[in-house]
Amino acid sequence: MKINYHKVLLKKRFPLKISRGVKGDSYNVFVSVEKDGITGWGEAAPGKNENADSPEKVVAELKRLVDTNITGLSIYEIEARARALKIAPCAYAGLDIALWDWTAKKAQMPLYQLLGFPLPTQPTSMTIGINPPEVVKERIPLLLEGNRFKSLKVKLGAPEGVEADKAMFAQVVESSQAYKVKIRVDANGGWDLPTAIHMSKWLAERGVSYIEQPLKEGNEAELAELYKASPLPLYVDESCRFAEQIPQWADAVHGVNFKLMKCGGITEALRIISTAKAFGLKTMIGCMSESSIAIAAGAALSGVLDHIDLDSHYNLYPDPAHGAPLHDGITLPTTNFGHGAALNENTDVTTIG
Repeated sequence: MKINYHKVLLKKRFPLKISRGVKGDSYNVFVSVEKDGITGWGEAAPGKNENADSPEKVVAELKRLVDTNITGLSIYEIEARARALKIAPCAYAGLDIALWDWTAKKAQMPLYQLLGFPLPTQPTSMTIGINPPEVVKERIPLLLEGNRFKSLKVKLGAPEGVEADKAMFAQVVESSQAYKVKIRVDANGGWDLPTAIHMSKWLAERGVSYIEQPLKEGNEAELAELYKASPLPLYVDESCRFAEQIPQWADAVHGVNFKLMKCGGITEALRIISTAKAFGLKTMIGCMSESSIAIAAGAALSGVLDHIDLDSHYNLYPDPAHGAPLHDGITLPTTNFGHGAALNENTDVTTIG
């Protein structure tokens, strides 16, 4: 088995501001696994919170794993070794996705069929970051042009405080009325408990579907009180990175949002889905700064999920890959073998490591 690492620049149409900072153009690592004349492709989006904040650190983490000689091991055995070595999840996700892509190609099946999942039927949200009202007014028509999207995820938790959140949200409602989208809110841990209780009631009065990650990671002990007070469903994101964390918060949330970069790829995502459903929780998939390759892998899982946020590739200019198209507001996997995505022929690629 031959493994290669390729660095690619992802350029964004609009930088994404959340409560913790702003994300602009970035480099991702694309991992290729070659064996038996078949190449599987994966993608790793570096992340500080995932313990590998640069392409070089991603590759170093993967080499630390590969150098232990993983030849002949199953996907589950490799993933178990990665967990034992504490390989950064966002790095391991790139290899895990590539291994699943290779396996499905070897089986001559689309990945979603190999996993036993149906095609998704839930539309993806399109995300708008924290912005002043005047920017929101200009950006909403650009994001929702052509009525391609059915849902809009609004980032709140502005460092400027709750009044800034309310002013932005009011403009979102006004500017999106013509598009008839459902509105969801993600605070990215930007609120304290009193603010979260207040905003859950304020947003419920304005027709919001749910709130994601209202409290800062580390403040999970306050979820139970918020759960009792909130009229809106609550989803945890940063507070739930792995399946084993779900039982801790299962009685204090309505659902969990997982990301392949946060949990380490498809293998752990399958555990998260099963565990959440066993506890009667709703499920959601999100994304980091990812191209169509990682998004296609996520789309292969999304046929059994309640909410979908697979939209980062729609904010790329251009997307260096293809294979996760939008149809009637739904991010779909293709019926090609594997996850179905690939780098474009004209993509500027730097092989590293």
